[in-house]
Amino acid sequence: MKTLVKAAAIVIFSLLAWEAHAACNVSTTSVNFGNYDVFLVTPLDSTGTVTVWCDENLNQDLIIVIGPSGNSGGFQPRKMRPSSGSDLLDYNLYTNSFRTAVWGNGTAGTSTVNVGKIKKNDPPTSVTIFGRVPPGQNVSVGTYSDTLVVTITW
Repeated sequence: MKTLVKAAAIVIFSLLAWEAHAACNVSTTSVNFGNYDVFLVTPLDSTGTVTVWCDENLNQDLIIVIGPSGNSGGFQPRKMRPSSGSDLLDYNLYTNSFRTAVWGNGTAGTSTVNVGKIKKNDPPTSVTIFGRVPPGQNVSVGTYSDTLVVTITW
């Protein structure tokens, strides 16, 4: 049985910035959970953001998709892996503050986020990512992370 009290510095959302079709852009801020205490009975929550902006008018709604976990290949749950070791720490990302709608690609019970039509001169639109690590996971101390792909479509 593992008796370590904390897994340190959990960072899951890598900073991504890229251009899509030279018309719209996306950037993110990390969902950093900080220290995870294996003895807590409540979930560990955190937030990050996805920001989008466009260089031309869109005639269709812009949709934000967050891909599956790089460590598990799935959405439910996503998994973080330590920089060394084999433990996996379950977590997920949600579209709402109640953390009831898993943010994904619209398959396997996941949801996407529709930010609507964006105009060329609109200010950047930011959407909150709601993250949660469930309690009661018996993992070793370490820095846990996962790499995800954010895609915007229109």
